[in-house]
Amino acid sequence: MNTPSTIRRILTTDLPVALIVLFAMAPFAWIILTSLTPTAILNATGVSLSPTGWSIDNYSRLFRQTSFLDNMLDSLIIAGGTVVIGLAVSVTAAYSFSRFRFPGRKLVMLQFLLINMFPIVLLILPLFMLMRKAGILDTHFGLILANATVAIPFAVWMLTSYIGAIPKSLDEAAMIDGCSRLTALRRVVLPLTMPGIISTGIYIFITAWNEYLYALTLGGRNVRPVTVAIQTLIGEYQIEWGLLSAGAVVGAMPATILFLIVQRRLIGGLTQGAVKG
Repeated sequence: MNTPSTIRRILTTDLPVALIVLFAMAPFAWIILTSLTPTAILNATGVSLSPTGWSIDNYSRLFRQTSFLDNMLDSLIIAGGTVVIGLAVSVTAAYSFSRFRFPGRKLVMLQFLLINMFPIVLLILPLFMLMRKAGILDTHFGLILANATVAIPFAVWMLTSYIGAIPKSLDEAAMIDGCSRLTALRRVVLPLTMPGIISTGIYIFITAWNEYLYALTLGGRNVRPVTVAIQTLIGEYQIEWGLLSAGAVVGAMPATILFLIVQRRLIGGLTQGAVKG
């Protein structure tokens, strides 16, 4: 039996939330339906809403006629390498900022924050010239370094709050027992901040996976990540929407699967640094 409070909850909470979710998911559902609709049906009647009109032909052509698998591998190498370098630099930097008080600490932290306020297009020309002189233009390593310039500043801010939530007394107790500073970091701090490290690593991975400007200007020939590969599916005189949608769906899968695998630890990591003490 529906009580007034139940009806009020449905109208004020359940229904608005359902509409917001529907509004957010509709574009993704439309892309999936487009990728499953054959080109002939797309050109004739548009997206098919009936399962009898669906086909995986677009996915078959994507892997058969293009080098999309190689592009996926390029993106995995770049995103994975950015995570490794980004976390290695961010963890040690965040530990220093959270444990030591040195002259210029606040100024350096402010600079990390200000870096994220500038568009990355300002860095493209200097990075292009530096990488061309170093001979790492259009290479995996060059794109990893370029993506790290975007990921590291914000990652340092995230990890500083996570590590700052751990009492310094734990480090001191470990060093009294004979651990060095680095050993205390590895055996005490890192295990306790693992949810935060995982959430930061996912942020770095998704940022590097979705990056387009660096991939287009600093790569694109020998190394062609997914974001650039999808753009090349747009022809000069026509757009094959089915093939383009199939590429978008496949390109979004790695980040989506990664999120589903670690979503519990990700939620814990996002809230761990909120309260200190």
